[in-house]
Parts: sequence; structure tokens; C-alpha cells
Amino acid sequence: MLEQLLIFTRGGLILWTCKELGKALKGSPIDTLIRSCLLEERSGEVSFNYEAYTLKWTFHNDLGLVFVAVYQRILHLLYVDDLLSMVKESFSEIYDPKRMSYDDFDETFRQLRMEAEARGEELRKVKQVGKVVSSVKKQGQVSKSGLDGGNKSGGGGSKKDVGDGDKDKDKVGSFMTNGNHKMEDDDSDKTNGKENTADNVVLDPSKLMKLRSKGVRGRGGVRKTDSIGNKSSKVAAAEPPKKATKKNRVWDDAAPKQVKLDFTDSVGENGNGNHDHVDIAAADQGESMMDKEEVFSSDDESEDDDDEARSDEKKPEAKKKGWFSSVFQSITGKANLERTDLEPALKALKERLMTKNVAEEIAEKLCESVEASLEGKKLASFTRISSTVQGAMEDALIRILTPRRSIDIMRDVHAAKEQRRPYVVVFVGVNGVGKSTNLAKVAYWLQQHKVSVMMAACDTFRSGAVEQLRTHARRLQIPIFEKGYEKDPAVVAKEAIQEATRNGSDVVLVDTAGRMQDNEPLMRALSKLINLNKPDLVLFVGEALVGNDAVDQLSKFNQKLSDLSNSGTTRLIDGILLTKFDTIDDKVGAALSMVYISGAPVMFVGCGQSYTDLKKLNVKAIVKTLLK
Repeated sequence: MLEQLLIFTRGGLILWTCKELGKALKGSPIDTLIRSCLLEERSGEVSFNYEAYTLKWTFHNDLGLVFVAVYQRILHLLYVDDLLSMVKESFSEIYDPKRMSYDDFDETFRQLRMEAEARGEELRKVKQVGKVVSSVKKQGQVSKSGLDGGNKSGGGGSKKDVGDGDKDKDKVGSFMTNGNHKMEDDDSDKTNGKENTADNVVLDPSKLMKLRSKGVRGRGGVRKTDSIGNKSSKVAAAEPPKKATKKNRVWDDAAPKQVKLDFTDSVGENGNGNHDHVDIAAADQGESMMDKEEVFSSDDESEDDDDEARSDEKKPEAKKKGWFSSVFQSITGKANLERTDLEPALKALKERLMTKNVAEEIAEKLCESVEASLEGKKLASFTRISSTVQGAMEDALIRILTPRRSIDIMRDVHAAKEQRRPYVVVFVGVNGVGKSTNLAKVAYWLQQHKVSVMMAACDTFRSGAVEQLRTHARRLQIPIFEKGYEKDPAVVAKEAIQEATRNGSDVVLVDTAGRMQDNEPLMRALSKLINLNKPDLVLFVGEALVGNDAVDQLSKFNQKLSDLSNSGTTRLIDGILLTKFDTIDDKVGAALSMVYISGAPVMFVGCGQSYTDLKKLNVKAIVKTLLK
């Protein structure tokens, strides 16, 4: 049963809703569709599920209208797509931008709905008849094969009997031709039968030696000579021989004691150890790049566009239409863009995105979304299809990469300070992406803004992780809370937050162990740390070098955090810290892939090895590089 059908503009103005249906929808499925699908450039998908509802939609791009149908998720309504297309066609005929009320469309919709339901019922009956016919055919084939199988099995039984007789004859022949084999089979039959005892077995030492030299084996891989004898020898023969292991050489007749290697310093109850052996470096290395505005030149952009236009003119293209028709169409404009018109430009754009390290799945979805937003739209005069597609893709990329919520960490830090509690940031990610190094960069940036910071060494798994973080803390003259190795990281983080509350620290930066997204024990430990301590910010640290793996990493991290969460509210990744950005040249697609798959904004970009090499993401520069 259809729950609701709405017509609204792209600006969000609702023009018409079905008053007949008029049922109050649970939750906010329309708002969620707009926020999570249409604004996220996922409009190329077939449907969208929200709790107990399924939503389908279509666009009238030329008029800027959106048509959405809502029905129960458990139902499979076959007429929804036809109904949406008919409503779209009928409503576009009476649409007027100056008109706000469309009460007269109720009767038209009632007729369209009845017609669509009738078509859906006919289609359902046709499908049911097709299923019945196919099931009858399958039953006939099964019964026929069963009869044939019975006849074959009956004939096979007689053949089997004959075959067994022939086998017996062959056995007799073999017994007569080879005396040794006759003796061997007789012995094996006796040993496997019930009459096999130690008294009635006749042993011939000469034959036993010959059989052992030949290495003759019986059933189950056990030597037949070993099966002759009593039960104790049989059990001993069944056990595989133990391989002699090489023993370590012992010098001076003294076995070395295996001592567990642990070079960490003794840690007190408050988590602070003796770090006098670490040299103190100058903490002030200049202003962090986070506080510097990156200049983006529009002149360079216009020059690149001119170069691209000139290169496009030089490229020979296979034109299906004549020269005059193509020129005339570019002047007067095309009536409505069709899918066939958009496919060549979208295909080239998809390949360009993939060369920039965008995941293939993300590039395909983006192109589908752009196609859905342009199909049926009228092409303006003196405008090429390729430039129209590129402009639509540019707008889509800017919408995706622009954060939809505040990423001002300093404001959140001051808000937490007013509540007399520390602001907690947890750094998570896979192995070797630079979590500890970029944690130190964030700490340096916070120090520049007169914020007191404490580090928490919660990577109790990797050897040397505590020492690495301790070195950064000593160089930056920042207190560090550590408990050594083989401790529960969730408990260490909790104690660090308590210590920061007592000492009056403003921010606690929690370093965690690197883990692959498929390592369930470590992911379970991470989920416990997040659920127990409830940090203000969960930062995913990812490399800018990854391509398709970015989708797998982020989606599985979020999935594991959701599945392993014990609390009622699921906590996912809040932001992204992109590392090694200075090593990728123009392959900036990982930023797009990560933001698209997670919905989390890129909050920091690591672009070097010093503490100042941390900056914000320049959305315009990224979009320009992707489309260049």
C-alpha cells in the first residue's frame, strides 16, 4: 500500500501531497532522503530505505521538480515506477512557477493511481503464471530424470553383479600368477578378520624382510608387515614417527634464561615515568600551516580552462551529425538532454576521476548522480554538453567535500573547558599511516593557541609505540600518560582522562594501535575504548596514497564500530585526517572517496614531516585538480 506521494521543488517548497493517503509517516523519511541521498550525490540509486519505509523518486530537471513515493518496505509494489513517471508527465503539463496550490491535481492522481495499480496487478499475475509454468516444467524434468535414473540403476545393478564376478575371477587369476601377492592378501585378510590372534599367525622371517625392503603398504597407509603381530605392535605402527628437532647449542654448559624484553621505564601510579634520558628539543618551530590561508589563484584556473578548451578543439572527434547541424544545435540549444547525449562525456569524466585515484565505485556513483540531475534538462545556447556535464560534476564535488557541520575544534575545546572537562580526541586507523606523528602535529597546533594538551599512550600493542609518543611529548614539552604495554587501552584512556581532569588539561589526545579493518579482536578493543570513554571527536587517520582500499577501510571501520557497540547510541567516525598529502602530486582522489563513503569531513591534512606541516583542506583546489 502506498503511504505517501509528494511533489516539491529543488529549493524545498512542497507543491502537492496526496490528501487521500494522508497518513502520518513515522520519523522523517523525506528529510533523511534529502540529507543522506540527494544532497550526498546518491540520486542515481534506484531506491532508499529508511526504517520501515522504501522511497523512490524521479526528477524533472528542466522544471526543477522532485517526485517522491513512500511505501512500506515489506511490500514489493510493482507499479510505483510507472506511477511516478505518469505523475511527472501529468504534473509538468499544469506546472506554473508562480502557482502555489494544485488542489485540482487530486482527481488526476486518483485516475493515474488506479491505472498504475491495474497495470501492476496484471504484471503480478503474469509473473505468477510464469512461475507456475516454470515449476511444472521443472517437476516434469525431475520425474523424467527419476524414471531414467531408476532404469539405469536397475541395469547398473545387474552389471555390478557381473562386474563383481569378473573381479573375483581376476583375483583368482592374480593369486595363481603371483605367489607373493597371494601370501600378502591372505595375511591381510586374516589380520582384518576376527580370527586374527597371536597364536594362529604363521611368521616367515625371510618373506617379512622382503616385504619390508619393498615397502609394501596395506589399507589406511599402514605397512602390511606392521599389521602382522599382536595388538601392541599394531598401535605402535599406527603412530607417526616423531621428527628429531635441532637443539640449540649451549655454550659453557649454561642454558641461557629467556628474559622478556621490555625497555620501558618504570611507570608510577599517575602514569608518568622517568624521561630524563630524552633530549629536549626546541618546541617553537614557527607558525603551523593550519593558521595560514592558502591562496587560490583564479587566474591559474582560467588559464587551465583556456588550455583545456584549446586541447579539446585540437582533438579529432568522431561526429555522427553533420557540421551544420552541430553548429546550429550549439547556437540554438538542444531541446532536452537525453541519456545517450550524456554517456560519452560521463564516460570520459569517470576515467579522468579514476586516474586521479578516485575509487571506481565512487566515480561510477557520482556519474550516475550527475546523469540523473541532467537528464531531461534543456541545454543552454552556445554551450557544449561536455562543459555542462563538467559544471554539474564540479558543483557535486564541492557539495560533497564542503563540511555540513562545524569543524572548528577550538570552539569545541572552549565549550568543553566551560564545562570543566577535557576535550578528548581519539586517533584511529590502519597500520603505518602516521597516527602518532600527526597526533604530535595536532598537539603542536593546539599549543600555538595556548591550549594545554596531554597525550595518552594507548597503543599498548606495537613495540616502541610508547617510546615514540614519549619522544614527541618530550620535544613539545607536553605531559604524557602511559602505562606500558599489554594493558587494556580502554582502561588506560579512562585513567588518562581522569588525570587530565585533575590536572586541568584542556585536551587529551589518545593514540591507539594501528589495526586492519578485518582484525576483529583489535576492532572490538577499539569499540570498547570509544564506548567506555565517549570521546568528543573520533579522527580516522588515512593515507592519501590509497585508492579503492579507502572505501573498504572506512566502510568496514564504521561497520565494525556499529556492530560491536554495546551502548544504545552507535558512535562512528567523526572526521578524517589525511596524511602524506605531499607525496601524491595530483592524485587527490582519496579525499573524495573517504568523504563520500563516510560522510565525515576532512579536518586536517598532513603534508610533511615537521610539526608545522598540518593544514586545512582546500576544497576548490581539490575540485580543480580532480577535473583538470
